[in-house]
Amino acid sequence: MRIIIFEKRDYEEKIITEYAKRKDIEIISTTEILNEKNIDLCKNADAISILGYSILRKDLLNKIKNIGVKYISTRTIGYNHIDVKYAKEIGLKVSNVSYAPNGVADFTVMLMLIAIRKYKPAMWRQNVNDYTLNGLMGKEMRHLTVGILGTGRIGSTVIKNLSGFGCKILAFDNYQNDNIKNIVQYTSFEELLNESDIISIHMPLTEENKEIINKQNISKMKDGIILINTARGELMNIPDIIEGIETKKIGAIALDVFENEDTIYHHSFSTDIIKNRDMAYLRQFPNVILTQHMAFFTDSAVEEMITNSLKCLINFNSNGTCPNEL
Repeated sequence: MRIIIFEKRDYEEKIITEYAKRKDIEIISTTEILNEKNIDLCKNADAISILGYSILRKDLLNKIKNIGVKYISTRTIGYNHIDVKYAKEIGLKVSNVSYAPNGVADFTVMLMLIAIRKYKPAMWRQNVNDYTLNGLMGKEMRHLTVGILGTGRIGSTVIKNLSGFGCKILAFDNYQNDNIKNIVQYTSFEELLNESDIISIHMPLTEENKEIINKQNISKMKDGIILINTARGELMNIPDIIEGIETKKIGAIALDVFENEDTIYHHSFSTDIIKNRDMAYLRQFPNVILTQHMAFFTDSAVEEMITNSLKCLINFNSNGTCPNEL
């Protein structure tokens, strides 16, 4: 079996090499993003593995199919960069990956704590030897109500993490998770917006919930609401978020994801210009925390992402299916 890995990162090299030796398969890797200009790299390959910057729409999927590739795996949980429906129509097998939710869940709680304890302005002050406390008074989790939107693997793990803090936890999901009902109170979407001091988003991105955090829904939240997003940037309407910050309706916000982040996050712009005005504007607020889509980025999660992607491709080849087939 021959597999081509696109968008290879330096930290993936050792894992890929060791896995190829263990399974005795041929793996060729490149740092390039798969596109119509380099489609010839897929020649004689049975399968390809990509990350989120390789955008696979109809035209490119047709070329992938015509060159002889049969299986595609994305080394990500999200798969909105692939037209899965069309891929299946033309006979391409597609999978995403799963990995333990603990890294993202831990990171989410960290962002909550950083936000409620005003660590960003405190850090700024230390950098100029200002050790005053004025304006840095925080809140304690045990006195807060935290609302969790989405109780899948990550959302439910966040809830388990929070259960030790003594806070009240509300949750909304179209499908309730029986495993956490003893530590969370399921409620309506409207009630969660009305009652929460912190709202953390853990929904998959769909057409129905795109920009679900918008001006109308923000108006239903408590004054000073704290918003956390480690899911997808497109779940938020950024102009409405900016208005909420400027009017002080939003007390703090911590985002590990951002709309139109693809050409910025995981790249260096230390001597260049960031071409995203909303991102550049938002980050200057003392109560806005932006991290570079890194909640997933732990040693164990990265290894799982790579090995599970390759396992799916091998299973497609030997069994015709895999547990993560889309």
